Amino acid sequence: MTSDKLQNLNILSIDDARAAVVSGAQTATALAESHYTAIAANDGLDSADSKGINSFLALSRERALAQAAKIDAMASRGDELPALAGIPVGIKDVLAMQGAPATAGSLILKGYHPPYDATAVSRLEAAGAVLLGKLNCDEFAMGSSNENSAYGPVKNPRALDRVPGGSSGGSAAAVAAGFAVATLGTDTGGSIRQPAAFCGVVGVLPTYGRISRYGLIAFASSLDRVGPFTRNVKDAATVLQVLAGKDPLDATSSDRPVDDYVAALIGPTSLKAIVPSPLTMKVSGTP
Repeated sequence: MTSDKLQNLNILSIDDARAAVVSGAQTATALAESHYTAIAANDGLDSADSKGINSFLALSRERALAQAAKIDAMASRGDELPALAGIPVGIKDVLAMQGAPATAGSLILKGYHPPYDATAVSRLEAAGAVLLGKLNCDEFAMGSSNENSAYGPVKNPRALDRVPGGSSGGSAAAVAAGFAVATLGTDTGGSIRQPAAFCGVVGVLPTYGRISRYGLIAFASSLDRVGPFTRNVKDAATVLQVLAGKDPLDATSSDRPVDDYVAALIGPTSLKAIVPSPLTMKVSGTP
């Protein structure tokens, strides 16, 4: 990891951010604060002078910094750190997160604070992730431009006059803008794939049942899927590895063993090409 990367904590990959925490080059608290500073400067939650991307609907600073302090304490003791130790993550506002609002982008649910975590949320935190807050989306995940949120549209960080896609536009925009290293979105008919493409980030639509839907405010229960947004493919594989697996709280979750997605990216160490010999064709009556 270069010193330039360390100076800009908002462009780190999962591997680089985790390595910085493990080595003591950075703390999980500093990572979280750096991302909150970027959100305040450019997202519109805390600053009238920001670019107003509007990706975050609510911040969970107290919970995030408590988790960051826990990771820092583990690192200082030399404990083995989990896969997402200190990684700043945002959650689409259709997933339950205890103590935080869950509006699904609608005024109907304004003021609702779930008393529990969605399974995907609890698995992220158990793996060491620092949960920054809840992300904007089309109302009840019904939209493809993130212009249909009761809390205002999300702008595309790549071009502020363009949409980020939807319905997980806040999730894609937050990663593209450097407000989070990874985020969670949901997809029913393109709501991870399309905003990932619009914002120039990586989005993974897993097979139905691969990630638990427990704690997800449904759009269409037989089609809804939870998946990650990241800035590179390996990070997406790392997050998917944490999220995947059977959940007794979701009867539709798959009991198929979880593959090693990161190892699968490497593939075979050598390939052998088979080149056929040139064909010789003889026409009757010719030499």
